[in-house]
Amino acid sequence: MRIENEGEDVSAPPKHLVFAYYVTGHGFGHATRVVEVARHLILAGHDVHLVSAAPDFVYTTEIQSPRLHIRKVLLDCGAVQADALTVDRLASLEKYHETAVVPRNSILKTEVEWLNSIKADLVVSDVVPVACRAAADAGIRCVCVTNFSWDFIYADYVLAAGHHHRSIVWQIAEDYSHSEFLIRLPGYCPMPAFRDVIDVPLVVRRLHRSRKEVRKELGIEDDVKLLILNFGGQPSGLKLTEDHLPPGWKCLVCGASDKDELPPGFIKLARDAYTPDLIAASDCMLGKIGYGTASEALAYKLPFVFVRRDYFNEEPFLRHLLEFYQCGVEMIRRDLLTGHWKPYIDRAMSLKPCYAGGVNGGEVAARILQDAAVGKYYVSDKLSGARRLRDAIVLGYQLQRMPGRDPDLCVPEWYANAQNEMGRRSGSPKLGADGALENFDSLYTESFEILHGDLRDLHDTKSFLNSLADLAKDFEKDVKHHAREYKAATAFFNWEEEIFVARAPGRLDVMGGIADYSGSLVLQMPIKEACHVALQKNHPNKHKLWKHAQARQQDKGQGPTPVLQIVSFGAELSNRGPTFDMDLSDFMEGDKPISYEKAQQYFSRDPSQKWAAYVAGTILVLMTELGVRFENSISMLVSSAVPEGKGVSSSASVEVASMSAVAAAHGLDISPRDLALLCQKVENCVVGAPCGVMDQMASACGEANKLLAMVCQPAEVLGLVEIPNHIRFWGIDSGIRHSVGGADYGSVRVGAFMGREMIKSSASDTLSNSQSINDVANSSDDANGSELIGTEANLEYLCNLTPHRYEAAYANVLPESVDGETFLERYGNHNDPVTVIDSKSSYAVRAAARHPIYENFRVKAFKALLTSAPSDDQLTALGELIYQCHYSYNACGLGSDGTDRIVELVQQMQHSRSSGSEDPALYGAKITGGGSGGTVCVIGRNSMRSSQEILEIQQRYKKATGYMPFLFEGSSPGAGMFGYLKVRCRRSLK
Repeated sequence: MRIENEGEDVSAPPKHLVFAYYVTGHGFGHATRVVEVARHLILAGHDVHLVSAAPDFVYTTEIQSPRLHIRKVLLDCGAVQADALTVDRLASLEKYHETAVVPRNSILKTEVEWLNSIKADLVVSDVVPVACRAAADAGIRCVCVTNFSWDFIYADYVLAAGHHHRSIVWQIAEDYSHSEFLIRLPGYCPMPAFRDVIDVPLVVRRLHRSRKEVRKELGIEDDVKLLILNFGGQPSGLKLTEDHLPPGWKCLVCGASDKDELPPGFIKLARDAYTPDLIAASDCMLGKIGYGTASEALAYKLPFVFVRRDYFNEEPFLRHLLEFYQCGVEMIRRDLLTGHWKPYIDRAMSLKPCYAGGVNGGEVAARILQDAAVGKYYVSDKLSGARRLRDAIVLGYQLQRMPGRDPDLCVPEWYANAQNEMGRRSGSPKLGADGALENFDSLYTESFEILHGDLRDLHDTKSFLNSLADLAKDFEKDVKHHAREYKAATAFFNWEEEIFVARAPGRLDVMGGIADYSGSLVLQMPIKEACHVALQKNHPNKHKLWKHAQARQQDKGQGPTPVLQIVSFGAELSNRGPTFDMDLSDFMEGDKPISYEKAQQYFSRDPSQKWAAYVAGTILVLMTELGVRFENSISMLVSSAVPEGKGVSSSASVEVASMSAVAAAHGLDISPRDLALLCQKVENCVVGAPCGVMDQMASACGEANKLLAMVCQPAEVLGLVEIPNHIRFWGIDSGIRHSVGGADYGSVRVGAFMGREMIKSSASDTLSNSQSINDVANSSDDANGSELIGTEANLEYLCNLTPHRYEAAYANVLPESVDGETFLERYGNHNDPVTVIDSKSSYAVRAAARHPIYENFRVKAFKALLTSAPSDDQLTALGELIYQCHYSYNACGLGSDGTDRIVELVQQMQHSRSSGSEDPALYGAKITGGGSGGTVCVIGRNSMRSSQEILEIQQRYKKATGYMPFLFEGSSPGAGMFGYLKVRCRRSLK
């Protein structure tokens, strides 16, 4: 179809103009928006030279004119994607370096000559940086038309690469600074390298055919619902089945390869199919976010179910645009892969897309470009380029570390698991009185004013605040149909006073595990699942007491005294008492706090309320260790999404969140490290569980998408270790309940401390014998040896003994096992403050002592390998270290059939792949935490295929055991990074 006779126009200037339009190589979306601008320039009688690597049909399908000239050149590569949804940050930088940096001088020379040869009046850049510099060198004005810039996108990549390609970002910013101004499209990112900005409406390709014509051509009846699967021209890589679609639906598949055999209900589209017509003829779209898909979904009011790409900073801004206009529904990648599409499509079909802005951005941009070419626009004297780039780098860095950025991990708030957040906000969006869906954010923002703190875009925190908002709304209403915990919570907050909210995540033990109590280096990743605690303090006269608490105080014949009241949401599902209350005076004995031993007895009286020790114990520890006195009553609401008994530190997350809330409400300034140590006291001394400190440290000090590196002597944080872009960790629950309070964990810990005492005793004997020889002092070698043995005779932590010294001097000293009575007679005590030796029990010593010595070495090697150059050998070595750790656990007696089965499934998957033509996607697996069940940590490539293999392992495990494993995916900030929120109801609830 020729376009010269169209009625649209951009008023032609007195002279014919020549535009050189550079198009980035990143996806078809850029080419599709460029074609609409170019079309209007050609309609006005100008020549447009497109410099692009996209296929010709992307342009010629829409523009058939001799004034369109296409020159096949690639001057930037965009972001390199391992698959349709996975961006490889380091590969992107290296590819850009290869494409645009190494040949830069020759590129500039060639482009300057070419621009002069075509006598270009204006250079237009669709985000291609070097085009701006080439224009400046050629003495031609340049304008950019885009919604993002590569300096902003690459800023985070550079940080992930260890600043290896830092110069790339600065060079890109300097190139952009030569642009006269920016024509900015909706859904834009921060772009500080540009001097002046002109905003335009959406650039959207026009329709060629009606909905009815398209459906008739496809043979689809009017009453059939139609989904379009659109990944921006790329093959989706999905294994499609008929079950993916809801009943009565058909699906158009864009970008399918010729080899793909599609199941019934799926229709393969030609590669050069004109997608705007198909989008407008569809009822819903499913795919990844890009400017082209987002703009056309908005323009044609088509609900869009989207899946995020990781590490592409453009997405949050386009996502906001879609969600703001009720056009977007986010799907987690796991449900995309498994074909669990129906809930998302149903949700999308309930939306009412309401974009009412302009869609003629192509025409408006063309008019601006024409005016710029004849000298109408002049730049201001604003700072530009690298001088303002730092803001973009900082924002890009922070944006990528906002929780929920990982596409696999962010469970949309309307699709949250029913067991999370009070069990009330389960899968269905709430409907307003008019039948429309309520805005998720409006629930808590209408009810609460946030006086302090930042939600950090955490969906689980928003959900928790929404639950608080529901409590506030239901105050003094009939809540008889709600669970007991819910009714209790509505009654004990004073909704006119401030409420403090803290959050602490669980953790995935990547390396270190049970070696923490022996002083090892450990690597821990805070997981997505977290515990929230809402706390309010009130003067006893104003405190709302439950009736039985009122009766208790009346029986004592005294006035109001400080009371602690706790509600644990989800408690009834776990067969626990959902509420707990006590007079705070119960924690006092005269003018001093009660002993920890008495506290253990206090909380052990009622097994259904023993859980309260993890929460209330934080108050006793603060009283005992810091001398804090509590004069006010305290109400605490605890809501944890960290599954219990799976070895991911559900107890630590409760302790850290509880103590953080108490500290915030009472103005206590406690560092995250000190808070973690105090929380360990809660678990060791009040609860009575002999855990190390790594769980609490990870929950308090961790950071999203990083490994917390800590030497447990007792808790020295070495720093945060970046997880390389090509590496990913998962946790797969075995379904076998884990407990650090169990006999296995405790006996292994006793065995390790026994081994330490035996090594110290052996070293002391050796040192005594050597010192009895008179000439020892005359030999410097012997003197050095005596100094080494002297250090080992005073060994404080087993992990300070190196593997080679253990093998050389002590491996044969330690017995396989020893009974408690024999050990106590020979050594007196094992000097572990949190375990007791049973004289009648036998303890494995050699394996228990050997494990932390070698584990410390493995963790150090693992940490060093993480920072090495990406390669298959690197992943293989990391996986081997993880496997070694797993088998060392088994040698200690802390394995289980379930965890062994998962590790074997990973091995089968790894070797079945590596024996074929493809490299492995999964490389290693190990039991975690205290062992004896719980969760297995898996390491693999960060790719769609690895996600598919993890899901296959889940299915195989279920087939073998009947249990579908819980899958831990993703990360979130620790309590220290989160801080706390202080909220207050916006209006009186009376």
